Amino acid sequence: MSLSSSELEFYERQMLISSWGTEGQKKLKTAKVAVAGIGGLGCPASIYLTAVGVGKLILIDKEKFELNNLNRQILGWRKDIGKFKAEVAKEKLEALNCEVEVKSVVAEITKENVHNVIGNVDVVLDGQDNWKTRFIINEYCVTHSIPFVHAGVSALHGQMTTIVPGKGPCLRCVFPKDPPEVEKIPVLGATPALFASLQVMEAVKLITRMGKPLVGRMLFVNGEEMVFETVEVKRNVECSVCGNLQKEK
Repeated sequence: MSLSSSELEFYERQMLISSWGTEGQKKLKTAKVAVAGIGGLGCPASIYLTAVGVGKLILIDKEKFELNNLNRQILGWRKDIGKFKAEVAKEKLEALNCEVEVKSVVAEITKENVHNVIGNVDVVLDGQDNWKTRFIINEYCVTHSIPFVHAGVSALHGQMTTIVPGKGPCLRCVFPKDPPEVEKIPVLGATPALFASLQVMEAVKLITRMGKPLVGRMLFVNGEEMVFETVEVKRNVECSVCGNLQKEK
């Protein structure tokens, strides 16, 4: 695995990070990342994953762009209304970085198709706006030992955690009961943009093995008061999803 002269120039500034360098960039080049949902979280996350040089990016979403998406789903423009989000995003991301292979999947993630839709990847990013699908993804990732970076937002608030099966709690450990679903979540566009950026940081750390991922911790942000708080979350050994895994090392 080598980096072309174009790649060396494109990624120059991030490779100046002491714990990154060319070896970290090569790890990113061979990595596969799935973004489950191309909405307020998934759009900015996909942009930064493409800009950072992830080798293969899988974009999963069943919906088409609507006018009320455009305040936060920044890969969708007025001319894209009525078009599938995953396909629009693929076209624009490939124009940003031709070195990244982008695959669009127009589908709803279900228990029946999750294996075919997500497949064998290194990291999954949560771009969902409903808990039912999040828990399907969580179970798939736990079963296949795939790190899952969860984030959820509302208004100027949000939370996130990184799930590494066998190393900390899964999403079902943290939320043993299904949170209520909200049909239309109120949200300022900058809120998912913030969390999407943090999700990409976590994905990069997991792939390059730099830093300390947010495993066993939940980050809460109150944007109204501009308060950031991290709390410990523990694995439930009786968890219906990950309880049969080996105890944490």
